[in-house]
Amino acid sequence: MSMLQVKDLWVDIEDKTVLKGINLEIPYGETHILFGKNGSGKSTLLMTIMGFARYRVRQGTIYFQGRDITHAPTSERARLGLGLAFQRPPTIRGVKTADILRACAGDRVSYQALAAAYDFTPFLEREINYGFSGGEIKRSELLQLLAQDPALVMLDEPESGVDMENLQVVGEIIGKLLQKDRRRPRREKSGLIITHTGFILDYVNADTGYIMMDGRLLCSGNPREILDHIKKFGYVECEKCGR
Repeated sequence: MSMLQVKDLWVDIEDKTVLKGINLEIPYGETHILFGKNGSGKSTLLMTIMGFARYRVRQGTIYFQGRDITHAPTSERARLGLGLAFQRPPTIRGVKTADILRACAGDRVSYQALAAAYDFTPFLEREINYGFSGGEIKRSELLQLLAQDPALVMLDEPESGVDMENLQVVGEIIGKLLQKDRRRPRREKSGLIITHTGFILDYVNADTGYIMMDGRLLCSGNPREILDHIKKFGYVECEKCGR
């Protein structure tokens, strides 16, 4: 049984079909990475797996740990063990960062200890993402995931808007989330990362890569080989292949 199975998934946003027959399977302990240009449907796939109402499943099925969650509410998916870090999370005035970390952590772990481990204690009394830099926002998002402790970690462009100083820390937190310090048979977490640039591979290893174009998965293979091809030829060759 795999952590995640997506079978023949077609998804509409309002009157536009965005995902077109997606088939994807992520085994336990593996991290998969999805490359693609902006607007190719990558974020739509993550949002659909997480169950946001704007994304309407027209056809297909999503299984999480063998359970059909295609039409389950987002809150239920989060309780089951799905977690998502947004590319551009909102600023929330009137709510302290400590409050959301406390809510995510529950009785599992000390949110203060998590913050201290990644030099985030000074931000706990600040409103969520208010006045934060891009790197600080990413660290806040990832610490919330650490506190939540999901089984499936989904990351939307984790390197986007992050300076080099923070990118190293972001990579460390992602490695912690995905249990990269363990050998694969002993990992209990799986990951799905989407990226446009591929920079995140300098900090986090992935097992399988895919290219998405126009709402379809065109190919899969070694993530670094795919990234090298994209660096050399861009996504133009992928578009030709897709046609």
